[in-house]
Amino acid sequence: MATSYDYAPLFRSSVGFDRIFNLLENAQRARSISDWPPYDIVKTGDDSYRISIAVAGFAQDDLDITFQSNLLTVTGKKQETPSEGYLHRGIAGRPFEHRFELADHVRVNGADLKNGLLSIDLIREIPEALKPRKIDIQASNLERSAVPAQIEAQKAA
Repeated sequence: MATSYDYAPLFRSSVGFDRIFNLLENAQRARSISDWPPYDIVKTGDDSYRISIAVAGFAQDDLDITFQSNLLTVTGKKQETPSEGYLHRGIAGRPFEHRFELADHVRVNGADLKNGLLSIDLIREIPEALKPRKIDIQASNLERSAVPAQIEAQKAA
């Protein structure tokens, strides 16, 4: 059972949060998509993450990773293999697609396929212009502005 939320009341009292509302709506739609193959998302450091996807049976050429405008897409499609000779086929090889919405300034640092596990390393790099910076307070500017006010007061008297 899927529950849908109406974000219209929030639009009336907020400005500039359109992206957040779109992310919430997309997350609700993505729930209906299959979670196969299983995956983990791990925070490996203050500004680093890893997505691990179990892709047993998929070769490196069967997988595709694309990153465009904060959307990471991982797709897998196995090459056709003859089904003759199988008495039981339990290793799933059906095509899949996983989409991950990434925050601003998060980029893909690399990907590795080892022992049937696709690991995608992500890192958040905040530009220098957006990092907090210390602003020096200069007391000399305040003293200069007070001196002319006193001179003008003496002229008026």
